Amino acid sequence: MSENFKNLLRNNGLAEGSAAARRDAAVSAALTLINSKVGNTPERASMLKEEMANLSDYADKIQEALKVK
Repeated sequence: MSENFKNLLRNNGLAEGSAAARRDAAVSAALTLINSKVGNTPERASMLKEEMANLSDYADKIQEALKVK
């Protein structure tokens, strides 16, 4: 498992529990997911552009999923 996923709720050096730290971790995790998807897709060039356009949405969804309900 990627360190990006293991460290989603930990201190990443910015500030433990800060909004910036949580966003940084979510974006890192989203980039890892995009890398995995694009790396396993034959049409990489167009897929990368599409996935990078979705980066912010992916990070938003990761952050939302981490909220305690």
